[in-house]
Amino acid sequence: MRQAARTRSPARRAAPAAGWISALAIALGGCLPLADHTAAPAPTTPEPATRGPAPTAPASTSAAPAPAPGAERPGGASEPAAGQSAARAQPLWRDPSTAAARQLRAWDRQGRDAEAELLRTIAGRPTAEWISEEPRKRARRVTEAAEAAGKTPVLVAYHIPYRDCGNHSKGGAVDAAEYRTWADELAAVIGDREALVILEPDAVAQVVDGCVLPELRGERLDLLRHAVVTLLGLPRAKVYIDAGNAGWVPDPARLVPSLQRAGIAYADGFALNVSNFHTTATSTTYGQRLSRLLDGAHFVIDTSRNGNGPAGEGGHERVWCNPSGRALGEPPTTHTGRPRVDAYLWVKRPGESDGTCQGGPPAGSWWPSYALGLARNSER
Repeated sequence: MRQAARTRSPARRAAPAAGWISALAIALGGCLPLADHTAAPAPTTPEPATRGPAPTAPASTSAAPAPAPGAERPGGASEPAAGQSAARAQPLWRDPSTAAARQLRAWDRQGRDAEAELLRTIAGRPTAEWISEEPRKRARRVTEAAEAAGKTPVLVAYHIPYRDCGNHSKGGAVDAAEYRTWADELAAVIGDREALVILEPDAVAQVVDGCVLPELRGERLDLLRHAVVTLLGLPRAKVYIDAGNAGWVPDPARLVPSLQRAGIAYADGFALNVSNFHTTATSTTYGQRLSRLLDGAHFVIDTSRNGNGPAGEGGHERVWCNPSGRALGEPPTTHTGRPRVDAYLWVKRPGESDGTCQGGPPAGSWWPSYALGLARNSER
């Protein structure tokens, strides 16, 4: 995940939106057939009419005005009023099978007590589950395990076409039709189980900063809107659209049109600082500015590696890709004590690489020495 422009584009074709019928079908466990995903020009994503008028994705980057707090959203669930947290349904779920947890067990067996003790600060805390190519298998395992434990899993939906503009985390769906099918499958797997979903890290900010080619930008925002509406047709899912970080698009007003087209008025809010290092204070200030521009939208902050803030020098890539000297941030919680800040989350799993830079393995790969560095630095 990064912040620089690319010129490569994937093969793509347009596909019609599933709309409220598919969202209802998913919420009812497949009792209704999903809409056909054959190709069609100029896709739109109509929203259910239960939360004000049902707008379609406009030709420009503007969108329908945000409903008032407390208004009903797709699926019949109510929007949290001011001061309430959409994320505070129940405690966050911790996956006992993460790479950090497996490494901890191995070091315990080997008697590497000092390293194991440091790693407990990572392995013992809930982190997000990143869902990409095969949503059914992984999302089902996670949501079923979390439900059995009476806790809420944090899922990262990360499969947008032309993902990461072809950089370290390149991949994603090959076209719009595949993405819509993928989003429908993810929603079908979640069903009536609890889930907090971070939707497509970097996707909006890459539209705003020009990384995404002009001919792909509207399509990308419409796909995000489809995912928002589909997921919010579920009774217990919360959805936060990723909005980059405080250092990426310094003027938050630039994000507003794209977030509106992407369906922010129907989401539970937005997410900041995913896989980045800006401090909680900086992210909160930035988030409050953006929130005021979005009629008081709530937000969540990735605090996984922001304990020391961002690296101050060394060039663009050295600042965001496996920078040295970083530290763990605030532990995950849905009780932040800050207005409109619904949660501090560890969205990026501490110890997983940002990419093949500064000696790191491929993006998402476990890197024990980097994990230990984060833990050591958080104790200073």
